[in-house]
Amino acid sequence: MNFQTIQAAEASELLKQNLAAVVDIRDPQSYQQGHIKGAVHLDNDNVRAFIDQQDKQKPLIVCCYHGNSSKSAAQFLVEQGFSEVYSLDGGYELWKAVEPDWCE
Repeated sequence: MNFQTIQAAEASELLKQNLAAVVDIRDPQSYQQGHIKGAVHLDNDNVRAFIDQQDKQKPLIVCCYHGNSSKSAAQFLVEQGFSEVYSLDGGYELWKAVEPDWCE
């Protein structure tokens, strides 16, 4: 099984209906400056705990800067047992342009 890519509009609908979780894999400073509402900052220090505690059946959206790094992270999460993983096309840079009300 592999991850899929997802457009911001589709991801937004999943999040607004609470049908998906979102993780942000950017560096801590970028995450602090702004991120998708409800996003969990994921890094090497907390990834194992996240994998152990997260519902692996709930769709998971992975966000990075531009939608490139999130692809390898999404594939890694699929390999850890998550059933439905998406890489956010365009990353946070596109997200904040098209979904500014869903940033914090």
